[in-house]
Amino acid sequence: MAHETIILEKRERVALITLNRPAKLNALTGEMVEELIAAIEGIGRDRDARVLILTGAGRAFCAGGDMAEWEPACARMSGDELREYGRHVHKMILGIHRLSIPTLAMVNGVAVGGGLEVAMACDMRIASDNARFIVGYTRVGAMPDMGGTWLLPRIIGVARAAEYLFTSDPIEAEEAERIGLVNRLVPAAELESATMELARRIANGPALALKLDKMHLYKGLELDLETALEFEIACTPIVVASQDYREALAAFSEKREPRFQ
Repeated sequence: MAHETIILEKRERVALITLNRPAKLNALTGEMVEELIAAIEGIGRDRDARVLILTGAGRAFCAGGDMAEWEPACARMSGDELREYGRHVHKMILGIHRLSIPTLAMVNGVAVGGGLEVAMACDMRIASDNARFIVGYTRVGAMPDMGGTWLLPRIIGVARAAEYLFTSDPIEAEEAERIGLVNRLVPAAELESATMELARRIANGPALALKLDKMHLYKGLELDLETALEFEIACTPIVVASQDYREALAAFSEKREPRFQ
């Protein structure tokens, strides 16, 4: 499928999606949302894809929704139509968040509003030292509508999330790392190599165990400890019966690196 607003690549077992409207700071349009939904669904069906990286072209990750398109669209829609369209956009956020493989946001510049929510929907965020994060919605008299009020407190805690949600103050790169919004902060010139190195390390791991890790990681947020323990032990026989498990034991015995298939 040809894409107009994104670039979809495959580098060995790593899928890479680049938001590709650099002149508009990769602001989200309806077309881009459609292409992202389709691309993510395709990656979910690709049995050889082990990790997804999301990034932006040029000097921005994503500046949020393209107001030149969004404002007139809002003016034309009724409340019910706005809600229905919002639910469609949510397929993009849910697609990223629910993808069974690990996801990395490679944040190469500013991430604002919906752009920040796209980055937060990923499991991890690797950022360049010139990245900048802004919730942004209160600046235009609005509130997050792509998961920001759910994602942000789970990543940085309720009190800090409240501050940035209420004020829309920018979060500079160093502060983002300090409060846990990003996992790693690297020089801009090293961002791609550092992110790809981490992605390849994960991609070379045991695919079944990683998928179960991700499922348990998020389901566990909704469970009490006893239920989470039962959930874990229910999946243990699946892992123990896998070829990856046998390969790991053999590699340990033979004092070599495992070769997971």
